[in-house]
Amino acid sequence: MNLLFSKFKVEMKHFHHLSRMLFSCLVDADRLDTERFMDMESWKKRGGHSTIANVLSKLEDYLQKLQLNAPDTDVNRIRKKVQEQCFKTSLGVKGFYSLTVPTGGGKTLSSLLWALKHAVRHSMSRIIIAIPYTSIIVQTAGLLKEIFGEENVLEHHSNFNPDEIKNEEAREKARLATENWDYPIVVTTNVQLFESMFSNKPSDCRKLHNIVNSVIILDEVQTLPTDFLQPIVDALKAYQQIFGVSVLFTTASQPVLSGLIKGANPTADFEGIERITEIIPKEFSLHEKLRRVKLVIDNTGKTYDEIAAKVAIYNKVLCIVNTRKDAKELYNRLPDEGIKLHLSRMMCPAHISETIRMIKALLKDESQPIIRVIATQLVEAGVDIDFPVVFRQEAGLDSVLQAAGRCNREGRNAVGNTFVFSLAAEKRIPFGTMVAANDARKSLPADSDWFSPSVMKKYFHQLDCRINTFDNEEINRYLYNPKELCFEMASKKFRLIDDDCINVIVNWENSMELVEKLKESGCTYSLMKRLAKFTVGIHRSDFDKLVSYDAIEEVLEGIYVMADRAQYDKNIGLRLDNHWMEELLIK
Repeated sequence: MNLLFSKFKVEMKHFHHLSRMLFSCLVDADRLDTERFMDMESWKKRGGHSTIANVLSKLEDYLQKLQLNAPDTDVNRIRKKVQEQCFKTSLGVKGFYSLTVPTGGGKTLSSLLWALKHAVRHSMSRIIIAIPYTSIIVQTAGLLKEIFGEENVLEHHSNFNPDEIKNEEAREKARLATENWDYPIVVTTNVQLFESMFSNKPSDCRKLHNIVNSVIILDEVQTLPTDFLQPIVDALKAYQQIFGVSVLFTTASQPVLSGLIKGANPTADFEGIERITEIIPKEFSLHEKLRRVKLVIDNTGKTYDEIAAKVAIYNKVLCIVNTRKDAKELYNRLPDEGIKLHLSRMMCPAHISETIRMIKALLKDESQPIIRVIATQLVEAGVDIDFPVVFRQEAGLDSVLQAAGRCNREGRNAVGNTFVFSLAAEKRIPFGTMVAANDARKSLPADSDWFSPSVMKKYFHQLDCRINTFDNEEINRYLYNPKELCFEMASKKFRLIDDDCINVIVNWENSMELVEKLKESGCTYSLMKRLAKFTVGIHRSDFDKLVSYDAIEEVLEGIYVMADRAQYDKNIGLRLDNHWMEELLIK
């Protein structure tokens, strides 16, 4: 709980972080003392992890074995060079760093090597890896547990249930550690990390003091929401200056976060981070050496049928669209030959995970000649799948390049093709924050080298110029005046996901057995974590429609269940139509 702020003058706008940090120390100390007095058995199970130095040695052993067994290819030589550069720059002072590496360059392991070496160099406490999507977290955490052991890696996100850990001692340690993050390596979501930094709740704030003197890796940093970019950047600056944190931004599409960031509204301009040190020198030209994809962009409007016909030309193909509706429409229009799969948030997390595992297995099975997948953006960043051809509905350049990262990922073909298309003929055009991102991409010259870091920088400048505010909820209004700190209001306003959805438990696998336990025993933490894997978030209008069909039951206050198995399709997930009415019409 050693805070590092004593030698710094705290800026007025950072005072709320200092207040919250002191509160964190008080809450955790109080809870731990109470636990020691009331529940000595649980208290004894805390701690006992490997040191950061020991964790680093495990990674070095793993990388050495990996390199010994790796074929001598151009890609593997580049990955080794990236790791060497990370090793070299990790000795730098605490501060802000960026690692810009195209897909396939070994970014995950290289960033971890840098972070652990940097932590050992500066006697830092832990590594916190924040990731935007749960689908990537599960994949990343699985790899880290393989390297470091389950006892050294804590997952903390909505889809992780500590009760699934088989070893009883490790299971209890993980459950306890989600309370205060006292682990060498923590893998969590951007939502969990940043909303905790702005929360007023003791349970959220309890972990904050364990972020002090840590390395934060922000993976896929380009996904940080622009509506909250000012308070997020200010929070990172506070944690670096006051609490001795180092921050590593990692991505293939590095956004502009340093200097004066200008928006469409002059009053919305704000100062970014003064200095961010890029780990990979320009002369490495990684975007050239790792170029394995050709980007073909067609901005003319097409219909669902036209795009489905184009996708069906290819036997192994992934098509990524912007909405769940678009995914369903294109999936239904694909021919019923070979294997076709659908991925969207109309499917519950357990169904999504199962489908991603199936896709990975099918791509390795040479006896399966036809595999076509229609998906929303949930597979766009970080999900380790590799198709020779990818289609991407129009979006910002960062999203387009993330989609291209699922194409020819391992370089099995000389070049892969990623096709960018528009569904404007169906009046399915970008909306919300995607409008500015898509317009920023379209404003760039058609002959741009889309994979070049310089073009990406121009794109983000174009995007920033279209944004009216980097603090949509005016968080600074509630927190930047130390004489009038409105912690509760700021906590309510700081929500990275603007989610008006209502979660409904669907009938998938053994979910209905768990619902029966819920009815009998009531809510418990363990049971609700297990049920979370069988929920689908639906908008209020769709929820009301399903209620009108009598498809939804409220089993406990605020807990909704859709028990009818026919209302949950094994291919596309939750159905919003009334299947009973359809069956009557067919008869």
